[in-house]
Amino acid sequence: MKWSEISIHTTNEAIEPISNILHEAGASGVVIEDPYELTKEREDQFGEIYQLNPDDYPEEGVIIKAYLPINSFLGETVEEIKQAINNLVLFDIDIGENKVTISEVHEEEWATAWKKYYNPVKVSEKFTIVPTWEEYKPVSTDELIIELDPGMAFGTGTHPTTVMCLQALEKIVKPGDRVIDVGTGSGVLSIGAALLGAEKVMAFDLDEVAVRAARLNTKLNKVQDVVTVQQNNLLDGVSEQADVVVANILAEVIVRFAEDAAKVVKPGGYFITSGIIQKKRQEVIEVLTKCGFKIEETMLMEDWVAIIAKRM
Repeated sequence: MKWSEISIHTTNEAIEPISNILHEAGASGVVIEDPYELTKEREDQFGEIYQLNPDDYPEEGVIIKAYLPINSFLGETVEEIKQAINNLVLFDIDIGENKVTISEVHEEEWATAWKKYYNPVKVSEKFTIVPTWEEYKPVSTDELIIELDPGMAFGTGTHPTTVMCLQALEKIVKPGDRVIDVGTGSGVLSIGAALLGAEKVMAFDLDEVAVRAARLNTKLNKVQDVVTVQQNNLLDGVSEQADVVVANILAEVIVRFAEDAAKVVKPGGYFITSGIIQKKRQEVIEVLTKCGFKIEETMLMEDWVAIIAKRM
């Protein structure tokens, strides 16, 4: 089968919104070529470390690649992707060079080759994310394993915003808590909350692809009895209160539904937010404070921010 590779040269800031655009266009996953990976220090605790080729990475910015089947609608799909990316500037998102290129590849050239770069990753004191095809034995009795198949959708679960959310959940979620995950994507945060002992987790996403992927991943991790995945726009129509609401979404979206989150989070409960770039941090903090939250902690990783806010 022949596929079309769409490659976008953009910025770190635009990774998540462009990835979402590609998923909505029908891509089952994305590849991110970030030159930061060339200098990133890695612990050799999970086996072989692969040598990365600098020629595969841009000198600045990042390259996002996705694969779409070649069909009669491909031209229209690509144009819709380009327009959606251009529209990101309306949300004050820097799309950088925004160079889009298209090439044709055969399925066998890429379907499995990328797997060698995806190994088990310990992302917090307890959580380790493991690809489904890897055999992995926990190194401690309290280690929590999240199995993901990034071929389903939405990456490997090791993006800084996801990692910080998992670390925040680890600090906040207590056995018996009720948790709402807004914009669940792969379902990784909902799975994490369930493994931490949450009694009930509601996972929402507007994207049908995300809903299907999250349901598959919850079953894969045997937490489908705790996690309920539904298609929903943010917290629209949600009246049930929660001990913790977590949202790994763009800052622009967080500020838009902060008031709804304040109504849903129980007094004394927590609102964990991420997907926030550095320059949007103060804006989010001001809106959360105005809505009745107290900022408990601000977490930083690379150019990203996560905020733990307590409902007063």
